[in-house]
Amino acid sequence: MAHATIRATLIPEIVRLIAEKFRISEEEAMDQFYTSKTAEAFSDSETGLYGQSALFIFGLFCQEIRNP
Repeated sequence: MAHATIRATLIPEIVRLIAEKFRISEEEAMDQFYTSKTAEAFSDSETGLYGQSALFIFGLFCQEIRNP
């Protein structure tokens, strides 16, 4: 499966997890994720994050929010 397809499959789950955890809309969650360093790393095929689970990436995002 192409990296872009994997990412496209994981992003909705990551956004849903963010929205639920922080009690915000999915649109706000998407904005927060896409402007994060975690999303930047996720979009870079060299990092290998596309091969991790949505929950793992969500965990990285939460760490980033706690320790900007």
